[in-house]
Amino acid sequence: MRYHFFRPLLFTLAPETAHTVSLTALKCAQNLGLLRTHSFACKPRRIMGLDFPNPVGLAAGLDKNGAYIDALAKQGFGFIEVGTVTPRPQTGNPRPRLFRLPQAQAIINRMGFNNDGIDRLIENIKRSNFQGILGVNIGKNFDTPVDKAVEDYLICLQKVYRYASYVTINISSPNTRNLRQLQNSAELERLLHLLKREQTKLSDQQGKYTPLVIKIAPDLESSQLESIAQLLIKYQIDGVIATNTTISRQNLAHLPLSNETGGLSGAPLKSLSTQVIRKLYALLQGTIPIIGVGGILSAEDAKEKIEAGANLIQIYTGLIYHGPDLIRQSVEALCTPYHDD
Repeated sequence: MRYHFFRPLLFTLAPETAHTVSLTALKCAQNLGLLRTHSFACKPRRIMGLDFPNPVGLAAGLDKNGAYIDALAKQGFGFIEVGTVTPRPQTGNPRPRLFRLPQAQAIINRMGFNNDGIDRLIENIKRSNFQGILGVNIGKNFDTPVDKAVEDYLICLQKVYRYASYVTINISSPNTRNLRQLQNSAELERLLHLLKREQTKLSDQQGKYTPLVIKIAPDLESSQLESIAQLLIKYQIDGVIATNTTISRQNLAHLPLSNETGGLSGAPLKSLSTQVIRKLYALLQGTIPIIGVGGILSAEDAKEKIEAGANLIQIYTGLIYHGPDLIRQSVEALCTPYHDD
């Protein structure tokens, strides 16, 4: 209820400013001991060899540098994903690059992987007290040619491997030039082969198995999705996130700002991402876990993703429009209350 009081005030600010103000206020409250820890009763589920206390996670993008992990952890998430992070710091695309479409409960962003680099992220993780499941989402620098992209992913994987519960390979953002080419069959096979080989090497060296997850776009043709599913199975990838933002603007042309370049998230993405989950579930036949994300703005939306075949869900844009209550509502919709006897 408190969020619905403050949201009109936040929406008077530019979206990126509101984002910074919200996270800064949350961290200040954490530092002052004013945040109450929320924990929602749910039978843990084991996925990718990890025990998730509940199936509702935070999607990448909210906390790109892992600077707010402890404060976010108190909100009741079953897991948190930080990033996208790149080997070197980069400022991202010019501002303005974040736009609200409140009539559609949507966001358009063209942030461009703005982040402080993998080394700063690791420093922030080390300072964190969070003991839960932490995913790290990695990408390539904007000036790294797409045919050299695997080198950036390997650098990030090597550096973050020991600190992450799982690592997400982001090959589906529409805001880094040519990045989505990595979803094509030949490019993806080379990427998965080299990443899986490195994962095996790091696992042997460090005595720790860190799952690899691939994040895909919602704008794929059926033939592309089939090819991706085959490669995920072939290389024994540990999980897949469906989906990233969309470049589609279907039924939005009448809204202000809808023609802005970037990835669209929120309510208009819901059915598109759910369709991808449903198709993936049929293609993978339960061999690889699916994390569903895209357009979850209510508990019913969360249930829809699970019913389509997702094992876990993630939220982000829903938090902007509905606040932290969405976490509790989603957990309650997906979980039977669980108590140890």
